[in-house]
Amino acid sequence: MTRPTTSRPPAVKEWRLNLYLSEHDPDTTARIVLDTGDNVLESCAEARRSPYDPDVPEIGDELAAGRALIAMGRVLLRAADGDMKAVGSNETDDPSPLWMDRE
Repeated sequence: MTRPTTSRPPAVKEWRLNLYLSEHDPDTTARIVLDTGDNVLESCAEARRSPYDPDVPEIGDELAAGRALIAMGRVLLRAADGDMKAVGSNETDDPSPLWMDRE
């Protein structure tokens, strides 16, 4: 079994995530604000209902929120990558295959 190199007690942290949804038919927008206590990160995403689909707002909410959560994951991975480089990490690969240049 591997043991930690320090005798530091385990830390418990709480991050606060707020998800805001707004609907302006046929568009639904999700905005996420994540407060880590050290940083505040944001992500946004949208969903658009086809004019041929039935009006079911829950679907737009789920799509927009899911996309915003994926985008937040990318924001966090980018932040970790920058932090690793700042402390001189030898890691050379991008931290995620979900990396997208347009975000």
